[in-house]
Amino acid sequence: MTPQLPATTDVLIVGAGPAGLTLALALVAQGRDVTVVDAHAVAEHTSRAAVVHARTLEVLAPLGVAGPLVEQGVRSPTFTIRDRDRVVVRIDFGGLPTRYPYSLMVSQATTEEVLLDRLTELGGTVLRPYTVTTLDQQADGVIATFEHGERIRAAWVVGADGMHSTVREQAGIGFQGGTYGESFVLADVRLGGAVSADEVVLYFAPAGLAVVAPLPGGRHRIVAPVAEAPHEPSLAFVQELVDERGPSAGRVVVEEVVWGSRFRVHHRIADTYRAGRVLLAGDAAHVHSPAGGQGMNAGILDAVTLAEALGSVLDGGPTSALDAYGATRRPIAEQIVKLADRMTRIATITPALRPLRNTILRTITRIPAVRRALALRLSGLLYR
Repeated sequence: MTPQLPATTDVLIVGAGPAGLTLALALVAQGRDVTVVDAHAVAEHTSRAAVVHARTLEVLAPLGVAGPLVEQGVRSPTFTIRDRDRVVVRIDFGGLPTRYPYSLMVSQATTEEVLLDRLTELGGTVLRPYTVTTLDQQADGVIATFEHGERIRAAWVVGADGMHSTVREQAGIGFQGGTYGESFVLADVRLGGAVSADEVVLYFAPAGLAVVAPLPGGRHRIVAPVAEAPHEPSLAFVQELVDERGPSAGRVVVEEVVWGSRFRVHHRIADTYRAGRVLLAGDAAHVHSPAGGQGMNAGILDAVTLAEALGSVLDGGPTSALDAYGATRRPIAEQIVKLADRMTRIATITPALRPLRNTILRTITRIPAVRRALALRLSGLLYR
């Protein structure tokens, strides 16, 4: 039986992914009247995101989420770029000024479970399945109508409903950008041979890039762009990818494909994060290449910043706080999109330019200040 919607709420959050759950948790922790809805009947248990960066852990700590996440994840203190067996760039997070000097490797599904558990502990819930169809903005609120005719009146509505956001479309907010020509394959696998248990590696190769990252339970995640990825990559397909793009052929053996999928990568940013009483967060506001692992982290940071702004407004403060949210977070999204795009294009450069690329990268990253700047950006600490 579908749970009953309330007639009114202070904040209606559409979408129960990482951004929506974090926003709900932060607002419930403030004692706000929040309603969270999601179009899926049950939470999805497969996911693309697999890293939680240091700055994200810092903002989740006051919400009681960082500790449980760290307990379930794999700490990765280094990120390297390799040209097959040769190290081109090594980024060390160990010396960063934070309680979390590492990338935490943990699946998005686990992150969502931890967020939902904490939200439930504080008295919040997610109502499923509810699909928003229309939003009617009025002077003092928004009336949201759902697929089966249900309605709710909210003082504020937040679209955290992903790249194909109905909330964004209903608010009339543009979503500018494009799509990379290649598709991406994603696979969670068990590996044998010369593979690190705690290091994230971005491999460059003539055939293209590949990311190999450790996950809990002895698994690794592999992400790679290919001309046309299969819907469900086979063991043989993933082994060929590893042989062509990873360490020298035969050094790493794919023993099992636990789960796999394919996806297209877009790079888009919403024209604005606010239209009247409607706001955006997470993938509804920005999407980009998985290079650098910034997507989910940016969405969680959106949510924490937005929760502070909404709290101020609900306490009677000026609505300009909500404009300040967009003014703060949108430029950061632009930086992240540019960084991810740059990393993707550098990794997929033509074979003829590959030696020059490697030489330039090795040369500039010998400078300690450059390595530190990269570590601060990738970890999110730059955006404190």
